[in-house]
Amino acid sequence: MLTAPPPLPAVRGAAARAEPFAIMEDAAPPGLHYLQTPGLRTLLTPGMLAVGDALADAYAQGRFVCVLGDAGVGKTFAVHTAARRFGELLPLDFRAQPAPADLRAALHRALGLRGEAPADPGAADTLIRSALAIKPRIVVVEDAHRLSASCFEYLRFLHDDLPQGLCVALIAATRGERSLRAQRMLATRTAGWPYIWPLTRDQVPQAVPALHPVWQSVPPDDLKALDARIADGALRRWAVLTHHTQRALAVTKASKPDRDLLQAVADRVDGGRRP
Repeated sequence: MLTAPPPLPAVRGAAARAEPFAIMEDAAPPGLHYLQTPGLRTLLTPGMLAVGDALADAYAQGRFVCVLGDAGVGKTFAVHTAARRFGELLPLDFRAQPAPADLRAALHRALGLRGEAPADPGAADTLIRSALAIKPRIVVVEDAHRLSASCFEYLRFLHDDLPQGLCVALIAATRGERSLRAQRMLATRTAGWPYIWPLTRDQVPQAVPALHPVWQSVPPDDLKALDARIADGALRRWAVLTHHTQRALAVTKASKPDRDLLQAVADRVDGGRRP
């Protein structure tokens, strides 16, 4: 028996009306944060909201969603954080240039099916389709721009074969957008193309202290200077800076980071190169 998607939680509503860079009450598990840095918070960034809305539509309709952005802006984090509100995640793990057989094997593992995936494609697909039909899932594909045409065709086959469709989150770097746009099958099966932008320099003094309390005592101009030298608006790099700043505070026994400590952290992160 097919299971209809459960009612979607309010992703737009209260979240969309929140102040920019508000802290999500339903925070992500620590393991989702880069380097598992203690104390990092989940922020309602514009990118997080855009991905949440697009993924909600894709899940409700059983369609694709293509999440785009530069390295380190939080694409994977946004997808995993938003997706866990809706349904079970099936992140696929395969080699850099996969073939359909690799997708079958990855889906077999992600679905928790017994043993190894059958060598016969028909037998493997029967098991996968039967498991996917039990309840809605969200398939997550990293570096989707590297998929071959035959891999896209296989995802189309699974999507079209299931009565409820199949929600697939395709995560790709900015440079991969052209490759995804070239896949004609995505044009009619995609619910959204959310793009995650880096923080602007003016957003940094508002967003970064909300990201972690260690930054709350740092003057805005110092945060902007650190962003210009190291982070360039990428939250992953701010997670790295937070990690090293916490370690420096523990070593020096300082209560808060001053300019000299931040200079030392920046030197450590970028190898001592000067801006």
